[in-house]
Amino acid sequence: MISRNTNSIKEPRITLVGAGPGDAELITLKGIKALQTADVVLYDALVNEEILAFAPANATKVYVGKRSGDHSFSQENINKLMVDYALNYGHVVRLKGGDPFVFGRGHEELDFAAEYNIPTQVVPGISSSIGVPGLQGIPVTHRGLSESFWVVTGTTSDGKISADLYQAAKTNATIVVLMGIHKLAQIAQIFKNEGKGKLPVAVIQSGTTVNEKVVIGIADNIADLAGESGISSPALIVFGEVVSLHPKFKLVKDVYDIVAKG
Repeated sequence: MISRNTNSIKEPRITLVGAGPGDAELITLKGIKALQTADVVLYDALVNEEILAFAPANATKVYVGKRSGDHSFSQENINKLMVDYALNYGHVVRLKGGDPFVFGRGHEELDFAAEYNIPTQVVPGISSSIGVPGLQGIPVTHRGLSESFWVVTGTTSDGKISADLYQAAKTNATIVVLMGIHKLAQIAQIFKNEGKGKLPVAVIQSGTTVNEKVVIGIADNIADLAGESGISSPALIVFGEVVSLHPKFKLVKDVYDIVAKG
């Protein structure tokens, strides 16, 4: 347990803040205001560290990992740290990539804080599932192309492909897959099995950051194209006719048609 500083006891409270998809300027004004009053900031690996500059210089900043292949802290440990810091230091800002409630386990953290009667607040963030495709000119819905969109995890906690993907592939919706890049070939095969080998697909690595990479293709060739481009985590995948609106898609399709004709 963190020892309490009895010289300056503050009322404990916790704010879950969505940091957005990567670009530091995409955090909300309300998120910035929360950071400006933070005594402690617990931040994830996917958070742009430039955002930490909004917190007071004397605030304690604690990296708690949490990304694919990097679980420096278990969720249980993060929950305990969050509560301990709140009880001993005052205002804890739990800074999470994207939005706290889109595969962010934010509600689990709220539940844990409630067990200690610590007041909490949520500041939503721009989810990468919408913001990253949007900044590439790919709308998740578009008149005549897509009437809805799914946001699906690529793999479940036990490492298996989500059963929802098999259902999603049967629809005409836009499908945004998070945490699925390491199973891209298998996921693309699900769509091919539904007769959608020519369905437009985008893979976007480190969206909205200086390390952003974008690969445009179709279900038949997206795994090969992503491999050739060295795409790695973190990356999201967009399956759907809306990807055809990306400026690069026509060129990709023309090349594929030429190769297919031999």
